[in-house]
Amino acid sequence: MDCLQMVFKLFPNWKREAEVKKLGYKVHGDPFSTNTRRVLAVLHEKRLSYEPITVKLQTGEHKTEPFLSLNPFGQVPVFEDGSVKLYESRAITQYIAYVHSSRGTQLLNLRSHETMATLTMWMEIEAHQFDPPASKLTWEQVIKPIYGLETDQTIVKENEAILEKVLNIYEKRLEESRFLACNSFTLVDLHHLPNIQYLLGTPTKKLFEKRSKVRKWVDEITSREAWKMACDQEKSWFNKPRN
Repeated sequence: MDCLQMVFKLFPNWKREAEVKKLGYKVHGDPFSTNTRRVLAVLHEKRLSYEPITVKLQTGEHKTEPFLSLNPFGQVPVFEDGSVKLYESRAITQYIAYVHSSRGTQLLNLRSHETMATLTMWMEIEAHQFDPPASKLTWEQVIKPIYGLETDQTIVKENEAILEKVLNIYEKRLEESRFLACNSFTLVDLHHLPNIQYLLGTPTKKLFEKRSKVRKWVDEITSREAWKMACDQEKSWFNKPRN
């Protein structure tokens, strides 16, 4: 059991909330949202406390005030650190990783200009090459059924073909490196986790499994304790309604 788990287990709720308020971090979001989970994963990798504030996506709370005053684009999550208010999950993860670079897991590889550029390049690849088809596949196969909507198999087929091409490139890269940016786990790998986790519960899982290097990489990153915590609503989210 790690230190954060011990805190959750041993601290009464009022003490836990006092510790969170002392640190001052707030996460407005939904614990099942891929973008919210991306931020939670970094917080757990860094062993940081935070106050989770539930935004009810199914009722459209994110498209109304007072949430729109936090993020005028009406999307979760929003991260608050005192007067600093951030939205866009990848910007939030980088902020946390920079601020707490000496704490917990080292998620940035900034030893040189070259390593920094490689890290940034692969973060861009995740955001612009992997995420578009992966998000569409998650929406069609995971989210739409929750809302009682029918999965469009044509869209699934089209985006699996796109994702296959991306994973072919990943397979080649992972023959040279344990992780995508370098030989250690970084934000690059972490940013992939939310969509991968959901897709492992769908037929799209086969795309990851039939590539040996990709399969090994997926197994390693999804087995991280911080990620398991981020996916566990009881451990990562107090599920308190907005005051």
